[in-house]
Formats: sequence, C-alpha cells, structure tokens
Amino acid sequence: MSEQTDVDRDAGMTRETVLRPHRHLFTRGIVTVLALTTPVFAVLYWLTIPGPGWPFVLVAHLVVIAATIVGVASFLNTTIILGPDGVRERGFFGRTTHVAPGEAGAVIVVQVYEGSTLDVLPQLFVASKEGRLLIRMRGQFWSPGDMEHVAEELDVPVTRPEEPMTLNQLRRAWPRLLYWFERIRIVR
Repeated sequence: MSEQTDVDRDAGMTRETVLRPHRHLFTRGIVTVLALTTPVFAVLYWLTIPGPGWPFVLVAHLVVIAATIVGVASFLNTTIILGPDGVRERGFFGRTTHVAPGEAGAVIVVQVYEGSTLDVLPQLFVASKEGRLLIRMRGQFWSPGDMEHVAEELDVPVTRPEEPMTLNQLRRAWPRLLYWFERIRIVR
C-alpha cells in the first residue's frame, strides 16, 4: 500500500512515495489484543472487586492499555519514504535509516521458505557497498509491489535468485544481511 504525496521543497515540487506495512496486520493485532485481554481482565475484575485486590488488576489493565497504545502508534508511524534524497525508513521501534543516492551497493530480492512449510514470501535486502545491511523488507509486512518500488528507486544492481531459499541457504549466501538471532544455527 503506497501513497503519493507532494512536498514543497526549496520553492519546487518534489514527489515522494510513502510506503506503509500491510493494514490487515493492524486489524489483526487489535483483535488479538482484545481477544486475549478482555476475558482475562473480565474474570480478574469479577474475582477481585468484592475484595481489596481490584486496584492491582486496574493498574495491570492500564499498563496493558498503555502498551497497546504505544504499539498502535509505532505501527502507524512505520513507513518507508522514497524521494529525490533517497530512501528513508522509520522502523517499528522508531529507528530511522536513510539511504542516500549512491550509498546502496546492491539490492537482493529473495523468495524465502517460511519455517518448515512450502510457503514462500519475498524479502528485500538493501546492502551498502561494503555488504552491510541498510534496509530489510519482509513479505509478512510489505507488499511485493512496495519492494519493487524500493528496488527501482535505488538504481543499483538487483540480485534475484531463481529458486526459493531456506533460512540456512540464505545464512550461507548472505550472512551479514540477517538479524543477529537469524545467524545462529539451531542444532536439532
């Protein structure tokens, strides 16, 4: 899901494209929080209201509500903005990454098997000229069209392995592009 916005910069109009994660994730997250917390807190209130323990339940409930509000705000602020000054990503936890024109060395678009299934989802990696991960877009959160917008915007070679890869194959091919916990091999 992307949207076009016009921004007035230095008395000239420039075009920026704002990419946002799948909206259905927001709905699923809210429904999940409500489905998990409503029955639990209803029972806790029912059990504690006659006694002195209900203020503790209220405090716990307020903490859960505050955490949910922080999560909603973080989701709504997660964006990737494509513009003439490069690509800017604001991640879920607030980390902002800017990839200026000419800074990216490669874009890798890989179809990755999900867990132990035959389902595959695309992942896009933007790497620096030194091979360091700059931006990662996973198919669980971003649409393939949004990934293509980013790949086109950066104007660098795009590597697209023909066959889908497992996490182990991805780890062997490009270990520096994975998160630290994905680099750890699980011994079975």
